[in-house]
Amino acid sequence: MPTYKAPVDDVKFLLNELLDVEQLCKLPGYEEATPDLINTIVEEGGRFCEEVLAPLNQVGDSVGCTYENGVVTTPPGFKAAYKQFCEGGWPALACATEYGGQGLPAMVRTVLEEFMCASNQSFGMYPGLTHGAYHALDEYGSDELKATYMEKLVSGQWSGTMCLTEAHAGTDLGIITTKAVPAGDGAYHVTGQKIFISAGEHDLTENIVHLVLAKLPDAPPGTKGISLFIVPKFLPTEDGKPGTKNGVTCGSIEHKMGIKGSATCVLNFDNAKGFLVGDAHKGMRAMFVMMNGARLAVGIQGLGLADVAYQNAVAYAKERLQGRALTGAKNPAGPADPIIEHPAVRTGLMKMKALNEGMRALAIWIGIAIDVEQKHPDPDVRAAHLDLVALMTPVIKAFMTDIGHENTNIAMQTLGGHGYVREYGMEQFVRDARIGQIYEGTNAVQAMDLVGRKMPEGMGRLLRRFFHPVNELIEQSMADAEMKEFAEPLQMAFGRLQQVTQLVASKAMGNPDEAGAAAEDYLAIMGYVAVGYMWLRMIKLSREKLAAGGNGKATFYETKVITGRYYMTKVLPQVHAHAARIAAGSAPVMALAADAF
Repeated sequence: MPTYKAPVDDVKFLLNELLDVEQLCKLPGYEEATPDLINTIVEEGGRFCEEVLAPLNQVGDSVGCTYENGVVTTPPGFKAAYKQFCEGGWPALACATEYGGQGLPAMVRTVLEEFMCASNQSFGMYPGLTHGAYHALDEYGSDELKATYMEKLVSGQWSGTMCLTEAHAGTDLGIITTKAVPAGDGAYHVTGQKIFISAGEHDLTENIVHLVLAKLPDAPPGTKGISLFIVPKFLPTEDGKPGTKNGVTCGSIEHKMGIKGSATCVLNFDNAKGFLVGDAHKGMRAMFVMMNGARLAVGIQGLGLADVAYQNAVAYAKERLQGRALTGAKNPAGPADPIIEHPAVRTGLMKMKALNEGMRALAIWIGIAIDVEQKHPDPDVRAAHLDLVALMTPVIKAFMTDIGHENTNIAMQTLGGHGYVREYGMEQFVRDARIGQIYEGTNAVQAMDLVGRKMPEGMGRLLRRFFHPVNELIEQSMADAEMKEFAEPLQMAFGRLQQVTQLVASKAMGNPDEAGAAAEDYLAIMGYVAVGYMWLRMIKLSREKLAAGGNGKATFYETKVITGRYYMTKVLPQVHAHAARIAAGSAPVMALAADAF
């Protein structure tokens, strides 16, 4: 059975030493979010995930959710764990105090999401969807809707979903057919079918609040005609309790490759009573609040699974005895040496470690940027951080889930045949990780968002929010003789990123296929450079700490420098292969006639 240990020490290093988490308690509304309080929450959140959620992960996979006559039952232990989760106040962590939340920074939830996804991704889906519904209602819901639903969502007493996809309409939401007809009393009758609805039906909460995309009778065509409605499973009574059953039922649940403890449902809406969220025909604006948050959360899922897979691969590699080390026996008293002594095994372990720690730093950096964007008193500072978050949202979603899938596969390979069987749990991590590249907009869609929307926005304004600090750090580091070895690879990779940015922008103006053919490679380059930027920051800080004596953590800082060197020399050069693919253009992609496939 796999085990999990929350990376609390690494998170504390990032928060307290690298990224200055103390800046958050200086923001209006976050005065009580001191580093000491945040550290305590990180520790307790890690403990909860280790002790309560992780032991349920394999049973969630082996038993899964069951469906009978429209009723979905979650795996054994999930309901009790969810009760503990709510009693501990975890759903309310980063929610506004006016709704009963704790009013803590969004960054704290970023950390908790990694721990939850690493320990039990299926479980984490339920509160994750609810938090997304909370955000959409907080920004666009009427006072009446907020009074009815927000406290219940914040406490976890009720849960939420996002209902977008239809059988014929996935990415192309403009062609959805779900209808909403005015009921004459301010409400609407919603009719249609939605598929792939995570947490659409379950037994964890007494009510489920669905946020549903639908079209009014006078809707203009395409996405400009989409409205957003709140459709509860049970219509709330005047005293805030679940009342009459609404016209929404679960028609079935999907039988999936992974995340089997999360119910993925077909939902049928039959004249279900719904209530408009925001303005008519402006539903996509409100739904994107949920979608963008979900995309960042899915990226964190990739990180969490990559890390738990790495932890178990390391444990196995230290214990598994096979062959002798190439440089001589390291375990002369035994029949063979641990496989961690073999370069082929170490290559995989080092790659996982370097990517995981770099991605964690990137995720928390952007998590803090979200809080600054929301709370800083200076509108120019808020705008700058909003641009950075917008740029990095598709990168975090796609890059981290691509790497999550890659790293779980490396971990499984480390265990050899034992990785392929269920007992060791590694094959579950691979299966669970695969969905991250698909849902909340496939990674190809994220790449097109980056190249087609984010790259040209404001004549490159979003790119400059990232390029400028990267360039500044590289210049500072190149001027330091002892940092030059680490800065040079990033300088070359960053230069390549700048080159392909200009190349893609110029070629795509004449032929849009050039942007489409380059998009996924461009996003990968952006991801590798962003992680490289975080590593250069971590290396610089670790070297400074070592020069000052290490403060009792010399081994930790030395390990950071060694791991960072591996990233710069062994991982970051992949940028140049991606750049070569972009330079080859769209012709090799589009040359073959469709009927020749």
